[in-house]
Amino acid sequence: KRLLNFQPQLKRLRLSSIDPAEVDDDLMDLLSNDKRLLPHIHLSLQSGDDLILKRMKRRHNRNDVINLCKELKASRSEFTFGADVIVGFPTETDKHFLNTLNLIKSCNFSNVHVFPYSPRDGTPASRMPQVDENVKKRRADFLRKESKKILINKLKEQIGKSTTILFESFKKSYTDGYFQVKVISPLNPKLHPKSGSLVSVNLISKQDNFLIAELA
Repeated sequence: KRLLNFQPQLKRLRLSSIDPAEVDDDLMDLLSNDKRLLPHIHLSLQSGDDLILKRMKRRHNRNDVINLCKELKASRSEFTFGADVIVGFPTETDKHFLNTLNLIKSCNFSNVHVFPYSPRDGTPASRMPQVDENVKKRRADFLRKESKKILINKLKEQIGKSTTILFESFKKSYTDGYFQVKVISPLNPKLHPKSGSLVSVNLISKQDNFLIAELA
């Protein structure tokens, strides 16, 4: 809030990863109503199961995340969500894992970073019953696969739309909703946008995890 007040000329501001418990009423109001804050939030989710979250000593639960996403979507329909997730935390069962998978699907997390749990010496979790390494790998692979399906569906929804991107390079830039974009380079070098400039584009297709765009 101070940044936006002190820098009125600032056109856009993107939040990095944030703990769901840190989204208080002030931040929710800003995210919902100040269009300079971009409509994507990346949550330090870690798990979608309440018991595992409790054992991780996280300050949020499953419903906190669901309600947060619902409220942001209701206020700004263009909002997209990302998450960091740990699979195979000690004592995690198939049921616990499915709760995480179902939460990601229900909230439509389109940018998911999946990490298999690895014990760290001296921590309480390292002394808890560990999940088999092969099970951790299978869960991580499956979660990545299912998360990519959500991303692909989200990318397909963007095709045919016009938007403004922060141009970084022709190989990779980002939409406000944090979708990666490859911009088709115009034949005339004089039309090439500068890195760091806001550019209007038409989203015409997709290629794997990228949207393909042409300058408007």
